[in-house]
Amino acid sequence: MVQKDWKKSVVYQIYVKSFNDTTGNGEGDLQGIIEKLDYLAYLGVDYLWLTPIYDSPMNDNGYDIRDYFKVNARFGNEKDLKTLIKEAHARQLKIMLDIVVNHTSTEHQWFQEALKSKESPYHQFYFFKKSNDGPPTNWESKFGGNAWQYDSKSDEYYLHLFDVTQADLNWDNPEVRQEVFKIVNHWIDLGVDGFRFDVINLISKGAFKNSTAIGKEFYTDGPRVHEFLHELNRETFGDKGMMTVGEMSSTSLEHCIKYTREARQELSSVFNFHHLKVDYKDGEKWTNQKFDLQQLKAILMYWQRGIYEGGGWNAIFWCNHDQPRVVSRFGNDENEEMRQTSAKTLAIALHMLQGTPYIYQGEEIGMTDPHFTSIHQYRDVESLNAYEMMKRKGYEESEILTILSQKSRDNSRTPMQWDSSNHAGFTTGKPWIDVASNYHTINAEAALADESSIFYTYRTLIQLRHEHDIITYGDIVPRYMDHPALFVYERHYKDEVWLIVANMTSEVVELPNTLDIKGRRVIQNGTINEYEIGAYGAIVVAKEKE
Repeated sequence: MVQKDWKKSVVYQIYVKSFNDTTGNGEGDLQGIIEKLDYLAYLGVDYLWLTPIYDSPMNDNGYDIRDYFKVNARFGNEKDLKTLIKEAHARQLKIMLDIVVNHTSTEHQWFQEALKSKESPYHQFYFFKKSNDGPPTNWESKFGGNAWQYDSKSDEYYLHLFDVTQADLNWDNPEVRQEVFKIVNHWIDLGVDGFRFDVINLISKGAFKNSTAIGKEFYTDGPRVHEFLHELNRETFGDKGMMTVGEMSSTSLEHCIKYTREARQELSSVFNFHHLKVDYKDGEKWTNQKFDLQQLKAILMYWQRGIYEGGGWNAIFWCNHDQPRVVSRFGNDENEEMRQTSAKTLAIALHMLQGTPYIYQGEEIGMTDPHFTSIHQYRDVESLNAYEMMKRKGYEESEILTILSQKSRDNSRTPMQWDSSNHAGFTTGKPWIDVASNYHTINAEAALADESSIFYTYRTLIQLRHEHDIITYGDIVPRYMDHPALFVYERHYKDEVWLIVANMTSEVVELPNTLDIKGRRVIQNGTINEYEIGAYGAIVVAKEKE
């Protein structure tokens, strides 16, 4: 395929298990993606990011890989993937694979060999530590509990920063790195166009010492991480013109500039999640907390200004498979009018920023959190662990369910809502997780039939990015940062200025006297005049530079 400037591209994330099921087994599959390629091409996106499609026991829904070279039989086979790539390319869509190389499943052959003998070379593929006093350190797993698991046969502990079935790889071992290069090159040879690297900034571990907190200071943006990524770039995708993005856990601006500055030859772009912690309380995710708009604006602008002034590149996004639905989180899903209006404004506010926009499946039709009412409806290992943790701490059942309904990763993992038929047209069988009950009115078929729907706002925003260089390359200038309701900024490029004004509340807001919204209206949502802006209203105005 001819590669246009990837910086002008828009990525659509597909959570394969929940996208479209063609077999009736209740789980999405590769043929299901092929079936919906025309829909995605019509939306106008450029890349399709597929969550992991490799062979896996699915303890963490595919992020626990058992065989990197084999397609998960639940999703199809390699022939299906080749067909998907071919059919996507025929529609000018590119395929980006999600790859997990910080850890493997404990069912992976490497780990199974590592368990057989300390003398096995594969024992050095992971972090095994001898300790007579319990776990070697007090580091906590990101899914709860200590990050070390005891193995009775070797009388050692192995490190798992995530689930106990996800053992961390030892990247200090050059043999591990060579195996990773083989994996990445295999999929490049098959014809994929890019990669999303899961928690890639955790691959370099520092000193194995006790922490005053949870241990992340010893493995986040570790001592050799930039060396490792430069080597990965050089040995695999670096000369292929591919787009890559790294998921960065608890990272810093300084490191993200290094990860993405072109001359350093590491990655194209990065995800960071600081802006999605503005509804945490004192850094704690599992809390019943409303989001802080001032903090949200401040973090977005800190990263916008900082990463581009430093010569780096950022991914911009509201949603993914690990985050709640944005219209429920930062918008308003209490009624249909508010859902439509707030979803459009959130889209405008994000897509006018600089960076590569990511749209998560269903976001383009305003899918909401499912508002589950029973723990039995949840499937996510992190959420189930959090439920048990909160139970032990004495939380009431109703309080736990309220928190899960806000923060669980399952909020985004419910099936894609295609139409108003049974199970939202996702499957003819029993879905692996409940469909949100509002699928009768919120679905792609209804959105496509309504030219005023959220879908067409997203389609317009994608077209604007493709057509106007100011969105990709323009400088960003924050405005009215202290305003309690408005998110306002400007984009400057050559002789043009675009003004973006978004009301992030459910109230009508009076515009500041000094805010001039006269000019060519590029896109508008809601009721707006020179004096006030309606609930969740937004406008983008093009002006000539003074």
